[in-house]
Amino acid sequence: MTTDPMRLAIIVSSVREGRFAPVVADWFTSRAGSVFDPDVVDLAEIDLPLALPAKGGEPAPATAAVLAGLTPRLERADAFVVITPEYNHSYPASVKNLIDWHFTQWQAKPVGFVSYGGVSGGLRAVEHLRGVFAEMHSVTVRDQVSFANYWEVFSEDGQPGEAADAAAKTMLDQLDWWARSLREARDRRPYAA
Repeated sequence: MTTDPMRLAIIVSSVREGRFAPVVADWFTSRAGSVFDPDVVDLAEIDLPLALPAKGGEPAPATAAVLAGLTPRLERADAFVVITPEYNHSYPASVKNLIDWHFTQWQAKPVGFVSYGGVSGGLRAVEHLRGVFAEMHSVTVRDQVSFANYWEVFSEDGQPGEAADAAAKTMLDQLDWWARSLREARDRRPYAA
């Protein structure tokens, strides 16, 4: 079993102007770097259209160029973390769009969540995402990081405190275990959905 750091794609799903997501992403990426080799996939920087090609069809040339840069990053990842706000009792359309443009890249890989929002802390968004990732043949880890009333939690220097650091460590340890176990399993026997 390898002791090299696993590759973690950190998906920043908020694309809203004035978003708080970069603060959460910066904090989390600094924590993830102690366990994983992180790659931040910020969906606000990726122009992925909502219109999917017909089944079996090819994407438009501009979309193919976007996918050429994006898809290998997801393919290389041993694990994923989705950083998501809660919009209207669920997650942003941007992350569903990313998921729908890909399939095999998610299979037999673990997914963790960092959520933020009002009183629910984004938990409803995560519960919806768990079902979506199960359909993609991913394994979601039980523990997550959640920030209720996030605007009161983070300090001016972008730090949420020791409880959040402990929650992140717990989730990252679970992700590392699943990432190593599933990579070893995929190496022995390719996963077929």
